[in-house]
Amino acid sequence: MPDTFPDRLSVNPKSPYYNEKLLERGVGIKFNGSEKTNVEEYCLSEGWIKVVAGKSLDRHGNPMTIKLKGTIEPYFHKPAADSQNE
Repeated sequence: MPDTFPDRLSVNPKSPYYNEKLLERGVGIKFNGSEKTNVEEYCLSEGWIKVVAGKSLDRHGNPMTIKLKGTIEPYFHKPAADSQNE
């Protein structure tokens, strides 16, 4: 698997932007230079992330999110499985 990130990625399995293979490797997000651990979804081209807003839930039981705009730098916590076999 190449070390490129999709334009959008979500941790919610119901989202069309959910990608289990990428999330298994562990994706981290640096937002405006600081690491964020509560990111639900991001969009590189539009420059936003959605973060959990406390313990509040919407009417469907999903966490409430806030959209923040800024510089996004995604990275992997683990290297690709292909590079470990070499």
